[in-house]
Amino acid sequence: MLTKFGEKSTKVFEKYMPNAFVFAMLLTIITGVITFTWLGVQPIEIIKGWYDGFWSLLEFGMQIILIVITGFAIALSPTVNNGIGKLTNYIKTPQQVYIMVVLIGALLSLISFGWIVITCVLARELAVRTKGVNYPFLIACVYFSSGSWVTGLSSSIPLLLGTEENYLIEAGILSTIIPTAFTLGSGINLAMMALYVFFAPLLIFFLIPKTKNIKQLDDMLEDKTLKKELSIKEEALSLNLSYPSVSDSLNNGVLLQIFIVLMGLVYIIYHFYTYGFQLNFNIMIFIFLMVGLALHKTPMRYVIAMKRSSSNVSGILYQYPFYAGIMGIMLYTGLGEKLAEVMASVATMETYPFFAYVTGGLINFAIPSAGGEFAVVGPSIINAVKDIGAGLPANEVSAMISRASLAIAYGESLSNILQPFYLLLVFPIMGKGIKIQARDVMGYLVLPFIIFFILQSVLVTWMPL
Repeated sequence: MLTKFGEKSTKVFEKYMPNAFVFAMLLTIITGVITFTWLGVQPIEIIKGWYDGFWSLLEFGMQIILIVITGFAIALSPTVNNGIGKLTNYIKTPQQVYIMVVLIGALLSLISFGWIVITCVLARELAVRTKGVNYPFLIACVYFSSGSWVTGLSSSIPLLLGTEENYLIEAGILSTIIPTAFTLGSGINLAMMALYVFFAPLLIFFLIPKTKNIKQLDDMLEDKTLKKELSIKEEALSLNLSYPSVSDSLNNGVLLQIFIVLMGLVYIIYHFYTYGFQLNFNIMIFIFLMVGLALHKTPMRYVIAMKRSSSNVSGILYQYPFYAGIMGIMLYTGLGEKLAEVMASVATMETYPFFAYVTGGLINFAIPSAGGEFAVVGPSIINAVKDIGAGLPANEVSAMISRASLAIAYGESLSNILQPFYLLLVFPIMGKGIKIQARDVMGYLVLPFIIFFILQSVLVTWMPL
């Protein structure tokens, strides 16, 4: 019954789910209409907010592109390819592929959301080497596994709450930081972590499509020669001149690259010694860059690896500004704050975690960035929680704020699987050389969303912190 539901959901998405870019344009219009009809904001103000927000994710968009292509370049190295080859000796069936991808993806995403690119490369290689893998379903497995990031070391909302002099403290909304013992180290968060690492692979096993008409990667490739291209080393050598030259010596030498990698290693050690085990997009990109340089050994080989990695990132380049524009409407017209106030106004001591969870999920469709969303709705939710907990000891109020903040984060992360924004991280790698759209993948995620929504709602509402 579960697999039949998944298949029907897939058919519905194939029929009605538009391209991710069209989805962003529709969401832009819907957000603008709601702002006009509900808040009475003039169209020109809505358009100005849209334009002002349009450029607010440029840094984030570039970080996403770099995390994708530097991670992909690592995966193209002989060392990683050999490791994947050895792994395939133990993975023989499609069922094992799906379960292993979800497990490894969940574990990698606990370290950093950006490590989804490693999961993508692993999944694609397993699909190449294992017959009978339903490739769209495998992409759904990769995307689903990345949800564990919200419980891990790069979870932006808990890290914000634990940062000295953050904007909530400067605005007087919080009086002090909230230690990670109340957030990432809490019982709720550990339970959520277990949900992704242990329960998610088991759930995927029961959701594997039973249909015989599957789409394998080999069948979807538009150009079958993609699998027969020159190795990176061979392509680098083919670019050499027919006679010895200084330029070729520099292009294919190892000494320059070794020196740069050593410089990078010094800074990486300095970073973690100075700031502790603090991960963000910038340091992750830098690490990926240095590791890639080390694995490819010469500048020319790395140039070729990056060229191959960069061939399919156009979706990120032009779609992220449109999502940023939606965020601008929410932020500059007050729509996001108004929605949070409405949710908070009906919350009670018993229900505030659930309303915070739902708020996080709903607002995420318009602001698909945990940090950006929390900046819009977090202050209203926290002030509502402080009002509800008025008269309680300070540590209990801090615990309530932690629970509400975590609930927003979990809701935001889960609703990602029903909107195509972060699929743009997956498609440059897993969609290379094939025709694939969000509608081909997202139907498989409906049932996981429903099950996780129920389980997470129970945990955020009733489990002791």
